[in-house]
Amino acid sequence: MSKPRLFDQVRATLRAGHYSYRTEKTYIGWIRRYILFHGKRHPREMGAKQIEDFLTHLAVDRQVAPSTQNQALNALLFLYKSVLGVELPFLENITRSRRRPRVPVVLTRQEVRDLLARVPKPSWLVISLLYGSGLRISEALRLRVGDVDLDYCQLTVRDGKGGKDRVTLLSQRLLEPLSEQLRAARQIFEQDLAAGTPGVSLPHALARKYPAAPNEWPWQFVFPSPNLVRDPYSGIRLRHHQHSSRHQNAVRRAAREAGLAKRVTSHTLRHSFATHLIESGYDIRTVQELLGHSNVKTTMIYTHVLNRGGRGVRSPLDGTGR
Repeated sequence: MSKPRLFDQVRATLRAGHYSYRTEKTYIGWIRRYILFHGKRHPREMGAKQIEDFLTHLAVDRQVAPSTQNQALNALLFLYKSVLGVELPFLENITRSRRRPRVPVVLTRQEVRDLLARVPKPSWLVISLLYGSGLRISEALRLRVGDVDLDYCQLTVRDGKGGKDRVTLLSQRLLEPLSEQLRAARQIFEQDLAAGTPGVSLPHALARKYPAAPNEWPWQFVFPSPNLVRDPYSGIRLRHHQHSSRHQNAVRRAAREAGLAKRVTSHTLRHSFATHLIESGYDIRTVQELLGHSNVKTTMIYTHVLNRGGRGVRSPLDGTGR
């Protein structure tokens, strides 16, 4: 029997470790770039020196962000240690990408209103959740029916960044629109049941643990995709959640129509959520929990946004009259 190809081995090892499909695509992408960078040599023929050269190339020639360079490093360490069984020495000859402190783009309350007023209805609720609950767009689209508590006005975010769960608030203004969306999702769910479709997609481990879950209402996506999609693990056509691109494009178009002179993305709404809460006097630790940050230092960047313009110091020119 022939030995599995390298990328098949990588996929099998990632899936055995219950890594997400997004991580699988990312790691395979970096391993492929690493192999191509070295003239399609097999990783077994290479080692620490070639890894250092590739990572230095990313920092010096490509000028990638530190997080991007670390992502590539993690992918290659996984390849050598977990797939090839090779213990690498300490990688000390890597030119590191320089971390450039950046203040996030934040909208004023009026700019948020102007933006949301121009977001079309199919995307309005998703985008409103980013600002109203501090969600990442992937977290909003991955919401399942059982994660929504309309009575207590809260949402449970499952397997967020870093693999953590958290509970965040739900704006009362979104109760009725969200109830309407749940009714629409229920209609799709019942049509799928009547048609005998395999149900909704689940993470691989959950699908094994709860085999009946794909056809149970609490596990359905709040924002189901309009069409069935092929599951990358089983190859079966299932109901997945909507793709983020349509909503991201809606934000960009709305920002242009509103005439906003800022670089606005869907993530800008999450930044604005955090900044406006701190501006309203909420404790930084509370905001940290709502955002799901592991370290309060990450949340503290929003205090720098509020101190913009010389750390909140009033310019002497403002007191001189005309």
